[in-house]
Amino acid sequence: MEFNFQSISAQNRYKLLVSLIVPRPIAWVSTCNANGSINVAPFSFFNAIGSDPALVVMGIGDHPDRPKDTAANIERTKEFVVNLVPESLAQAMSDSATDFPPEVSEVEVLGLQTSPSSFVKPPRVVGSPAALECKLERIVIIGQNRIIFGEVINAWVDDRFVMSPDKAYIDTNAFKLIGRMSGAGGYTSTRDTFQIERKKFSDS
Repeated sequence: MEFNFQSISAQNRYKLLVSLIVPRPIAWVSTCNANGSINVAPFSFFNAIGSDPALVVMGIGDHPDRPKDTAANIERTKEFVVNLVPESLAQAMSDSATDFPPEVSEVEVLGLQTSPSSFVKPPRVVGSPAALECKLERIVIIGQNRIIFGEVINAWVDDRFVMSPDKAYIDTNAFKLIGRMSGAGGYTSTRDTFQIERKKFSDS
């Protein structure tokens, strides 16, 4: 069956995209509210898109009448932190997606702990095995899509998972991260991994 994206509703396009593009990494983004409190919210339209400079991208849909708090905070402060989400923080991450008023801190409501970042004002979430400190590179609005590009200026990784600092070898499997699967609360773990050796072909 084919689904013609030119003729179906935006709602059905969303349902298809989140059902087909799986698993998706989760950016649990911490930003600073206008009143100085900390906002934390998850987004799975997220990925790394380059390494020179190091770039990440997030698609953040607007509320019907205004940008979401995370997008508004990033546009105002030009800074944010992407926290990776382990299984141990899955419930808190999900709960942080609640549409709280802009002045309310999810950190306080959910009883999360934070730790200062090194180069940006938003803190990282304690318990996340790694966090990316980002500066806003640009925001591109295409239709109803608010696309946020960030330059990663610092990566914090829990010492327990660093195998070789000089070679930047990280024990990613030990993170026990989760990913997004479709909608309606669907998630997956990243523990069941496997290796594929690339086949070597002769020049002839």
